[in-house]
Amino acid sequence: MSKQHYEVLIIGGGTAGITLAAQLQRAANPPTMAIVDPADVHYYQPIWTLVGGGVFDKEVSGRPMESLIPDGVTWIRDAAAGFMPESNAVELRSGATVTYDQLVVAAGIQIDWGKIKGLKESLGKDGVASNYSYESVDATWKAIQATKRGNAIFTFPSTPIKCAGAPQKIMWLAEEAFRRQGVREQVEVIYAVPGGAIFGIPRYAAPLQKLADERGVKMELKRNLIEIRAKSREAVFESTGDGKELVLKYEMIHVTPPQSAPDFIKQSPLANAAGWVDVDKFTTQHNKYKNVFSIGDSSSLPCSKTGAAIRKQAPVCVENILAVRAGKQPSAKYNGYASCPLVTGYGKLILAEFGYDGKIMETFPFPQNQERYSMYAMKAYALPAAYWHGMLRGRM
Repeated sequence: MSKQHYEVLIIGGGTAGITLAAQLQRAANPPTMAIVDPADVHYYQPIWTLVGGGVFDKEVSGRPMESLIPDGVTWIRDAAAGFMPESNAVELRSGATVTYDQLVVAAGIQIDWGKIKGLKESLGKDGVASNYSYESVDATWKAIQATKRGNAIFTFPSTPIKCAGAPQKIMWLAEEAFRRQGVREQVEVIYAVPGGAIFGIPRYAAPLQKLADERGVKMELKRNLIEIRAKSREAVFESTGDGKELVLKYEMIHVTPPQSAPDFIKQSPLANAAGWVDVDKFTTQHNKYKNVFSIGDSSSLPCSKTGAAIRKQAPVCVENILAVRAGKQPSAKYNGYASCPLVTGYGKLILAEFGYDGKIMETFPFPQNQERYSMYAMKAYALPAAYWHGMLRGRM
């Protein structure tokens, strides 16, 4: 089989992979680089919340992958199948082998649709929706519009997920849409989460819970969705406390599916016990293989899995790769920063910003735990433009 060699090999052409490649390409003497990714289209997934809420068409979220690969970087249109870190090699699905001096794993997160019984078969039909795929996202708005009475359920899984605020963002939009449609009194809005609070950071959980109380959102705490019974429109939850089941009827249900590290990472020597690429939480360098790095959702970095987190991880990873290439120890450190723009309605947003150990790391000179239109406008209009023209070009 054919063999290729690159000084830096990047697995994944998502937010993390392209951002890192673009920043590395701006170095004084950029290394030879390749990105391995089979996808033809790159999606700006944060906008899918607003697609599901009827604000935008889903087509605005995609750009051809070819247009985003940085100049001078090779795009290998294939998928990684296995890692051989002892020989500095990656096996591709095609059977080809690629070797490297430094490896960056930025392969994103795997959506485990099959882990909820009945979900795959019912997704996109009869009130079952999810914003977590391009194929299903437009079904969310259709389900919201079609709901006139009964339960509208919004779920959160018991696994790590990308953007931990997304499951409730669509709930807030739907709740307001029901009011606008004049059916809110006939619709019970239910938010079911496996934890004991509406959000994990107390500074933001308090105002969010207050909004839930004011708007009549019913909280089902310590609930994890395990089955969709499409014929009877029933959702089956296990209790994360005592394991007992709760069965709820639904008119519509928005499912945030369980997620995990991609299987080819889980089964590799790079993974920790939980399946993520085992890296130092500050330097992004692998704990065993010192020429391997990982950022983004597939890494073991104990932070919220968001694009904003990647924006802070990428320059740290770049600096440390260049240090290793120069024969030095990596010294740049990532502080766990993540941002979660919590849409709480049309034109309303609470901007959560925090780092490791829940440290508040807010940017703006006002209380960000209050709803603001300015922050909503930033989410809807400014951040997508900054993503396409700044972040993915290595400019921020």
